[in-house]
Amino acid sequence: MTAIVSPPATRQISLGPSAMRAVEALVIPLGALVASAILFSVFLLALGKSPATFFSLIWTGGFGSSFSIQNTLQRSAPLVLTGLAFAIPARIGLTIIGAEGGLVLGGFCAAAVAIPLVGGGWSPVLTMPIMALAAMAAGAVWIGLAGWLRHYRGVNETISSLLLTYIAIAIMNFFVEGALRDPASANKPSTMPIGDAYRVGAIPGTSVHWGLAAGILLAVVLYILMSRTTFGFAARMTGGNVRAAQAQGLPVGPLVVACCAIAGACAGLAGYFEVAAVHGQANASLVAGYGFTGILVAFLARQNPLAVVPVAIMFGALAASGGLIQRRMGMPDATVLVLQGIIFVVLLVSETFYGRIPFLQARTTGDRT
Repeated sequence: MTAIVSPPATRQISLGPSAMRAVEALVIPLGALVASAILFSVFLLALGKSPATFFSLIWTGGFGSSFSIQNTLQRSAPLVLTGLAFAIPARIGLTIIGAEGGLVLGGFCAAAVAIPLVGGGWSPVLTMPIMALAAMAAGAVWIGLAGWLRHYRGVNETISSLLLTYIAIAIMNFFVEGALRDPASANKPSTMPIGDAYRVGAIPGTSVHWGLAAGILLAVVLYILMSRTTFGFAARMTGGNVRAAQAQGLPVGPLVVACCAIAGACAGLAGYFEVAAVHGQANASLVAGYGFTGILVAFLARQNPLAVVPVAIMFGALAASGGLIQRRMGMPDATVLVLQGIIFVVLLVSETFYGRIPFLQARTTGDRT
């Protein structure tokens, strides 16, 4: 009797759950960008403008030449830091949108501290670190206050951080237009200039200031902190389930305040570089919307500190191309803001697709015995 030999069972190879989540975290944001581009193209066609021309000008204005690239990187520096200011609290489950306030108050404190030190003839080697520390401390206290109110008083952190932003802007305006105003700043109230000796220089061979390098370095450090340390594990566990974290004995309150303080320090450092590398003094130019754009950067980066860097560069390119679009297409410079708004709305909608797209879900294959 001849035995019938069945062919060996084939085992389908599929990605594991963690790999599928990584693919999902890449595919969905990219899909959101494509959908945003399509919607914005419809908007341009309704205005009688060419979408192809618009997006080609974005590439030209952002990356088309050495000058464009450096302009893009210059505009990306604060976006890296404000993106981190949103991403870190998000890892613990908080929606902090007050990075703009931390940036403004940090920049103002850096300029205010510089006034007596520069006037006293202090060395730049001592003055510049003191300015940076003052900016980071101011931002840490300001955003840390939102975290404290959230945990210990039950105040919604989104609302409190937004309101604290307007308070920070009001504080800066009060002093810049009053006690700390430079008499020479007639048209635009400002603090005293810090002087060229106390300015942050450019990275050698470029016109990009050192704030970009500081932001990239900080992104790497915070990635390691949040993914490779017990502090980061505790923060992620708290963000996933606060009651479970409390049941395990984790110090939820200090963790919340610490994550918000780290976020505030990032925003304050962005303010320091805006003063010490860009403007040379504190004035209304600090209120440039970098803190709010950082929210969009962090959303698209899925709160991953390393992914914040390339996403910030992309949005830096959008900002850098605004003037070129205005000249070549006869459209307002704020057209780029419309595109950013569409991206933000589509990103919010795309959040509902996580875990619901069948082909992006891990499957268990093979026989069980």
